[in-house]
Amino acid sequence: MAKKVVATLKTGTGKEYSKVITMSKSPKGAYSFKEIIVHNDHVKEIIANAKK
Repeated sequence: MAKKVVATLKTGTGKEYSKVITMSKSPKGAYSFKEIIVHNDHVKEIIANAKK
């Protein structure tokens, strides 16, 4: 499925979007990852919110 998303993002208006992957650590020590596709103008906001 990832290949389909990447191929879609490379054509036409898809270049205006980026895939953001954030990582968080639970109190037990396990890591979890969250993938979001956002407009390029909002990437810094998403990363700043993920650090909180």
